Amino acid sequence: MLDKLEAIQRRYEDVSEELTQPEAMSDMKRFKALNKEYKDLGKIMVEYKAYQNVLANIASSKQVISTEKDEDFRQMAKDELEELYPEEERLEAVIKELLIPKDPNDSKDVIMEIRAGAGGDEAAIFAGDLQRMYMRYAEKHHLKMDLIDATEGTSGGYKEIILALKGEDVYGKLKFESGVHRVQRVPATETQGRIHTSVASIVVMPEAEELDVQIDMNDVRKDLFMSSGPGGQSVNTTYSAVRLTHLPTGLVAQCQDQKSQLKNFDKALGVLRSRLYEIELAKKNEAEGAQRKSMIGSGDRSDKIRTYNYPQGRVTDHRIGFTVHNLASVMDGNIDDFVEQLRLAESSARLQEGVG
Repeated sequence: MLDKLEAIQRRYEDVSEELTQPEAMSDMKRFKALNKEYKDLGKIMVEYKAYQNVLANIASSKQVISTEKDEDFRQMAKDELEELYPEEERLEAVIKELLIPKDPNDSKDVIMEIRAGAGGDEAAIFAGDLQRMYMRYAEKHHLKMDLIDATEGTSGGYKEIILALKGEDVYGKLKFESGVHRVQRVPATETQGRIHTSVASIVVMPEAEELDVQIDMNDVRKDLFMSSGPGGQSVNTTYSAVRLTHLPTGLVAQCQDQKSQLKNFDKALGVLRSRLYEIELAKKNEAEGAQRKSMIGSGDRSDKIRTYNYPQGRVTDHRIGFTVHNLASVMDGNIDDFVEQLRLAESSARLQEGVG
């Protein structure tokens, strides 16, 4: 481990030097990549310096014990060692975790799409419940959530809602939410008290930037239309809503949330860029084959990943067999236990497989 840390220190110093060079500053893509690498390596260097300090103090205390004749001094050194050894173990554990290869997209912001599936009106209501769950999670973690587009359900909730979430390591926290979420409960529309099962699907994409995906605007058709509210009613009289169609792939993205056509265009383009980026990621992951299929599942959006059982107050994540019995708290945005358990599962899988 020490050899690896010394190599990282050399790389950290090289990157620091490279960032000051005019050549790096003139290439924005290169400069951004170097800046991210410098920040990531910096986190390891902080712990490495603390680790070096502990090792030096251990060596010093051992030296005192082996050479000092004064028993009081020797006892002080022994007492210090009793504190230093646990700290050495703690720092080693922290560093080992930091050395696990990370998903390079973890630091990105997120585009989240929530769609009602089987279950009719109840599925749309459930999609709305999930949207509120993530909104509360975002509030608790000081993430910024913006609405991009939404189609409301006839009895509440959403047939579809697209959101942008921004903050620190948002994709790293929320990427495991992709998949089919299932709810088991008595719907508000049910008169005979029968439990129904409904589903909503969620797609979480890293928000791609211009440097990640180059879009030829000649390949994009832009359509303008009036923003509409529930039931299709027009909510303004100008053609400010924007629909973009990527002709080579057939992908469509639209935004009608803003009154400004330019703002709607920028948001829709961001969604389109992220969807194209996700396609490239899927190809890359497929090319890497079984190595990427860890214990947390393939990430296929058709996978049933979680069940919310209201009669039992239970939420179960099927990928890792993790269950909590505080459904009300989970629906209020307290999904940290799931986020942490899934991240641990990914870290464990990456450590075992050596995935970079």
